[in-house]
Amino acid sequence: QVQVVESGGGLVQAGGSLRLSCAASGRAFSSYAMGWFRQAPGKEREFVTAIGWSGGSDYADSVKGRFTISRDNSKNTVYLQMNNLKPEDTAVYYCAAQENSYGTTRREAPYNYWGQGTQVTVSS
Repeated sequence: QVQVVESGGGLVQAGGSLRLSCAASGRAFSSYAMGWFRQAPGKEREFVTAIGWSGGSDYADSVKGRFTISRDNSKNTVYLQMNNLKPEDTAVYYCAAQENSYGTTRREAPYNYWGQGTQVTVSS
């Protein structure tokens, strides 16, 4: 069983930055696609970004140019650097791991393992 643990959330003013981390257990981390999703109060969970085992990435239009996903396979960790944060970025951010991946996907179903989430609050 792969465990996924997010960290780095918090409260930040609009225009500020945060870096989220996601650590995943398992020897096969380097072969996983990793994704970030978020859920704002009263809304459905939505795709934010994902990175494939080869380093290719995908971003939702709402975060493109402001957020950057990266991975360090030596640390079994994926990062989400969030810059120029806006109040509408306020949400619980979830990290997910996909085994046997080919590229990246925006759909939730292919992700096998999920973290508990970390709260990001952006004040105006």
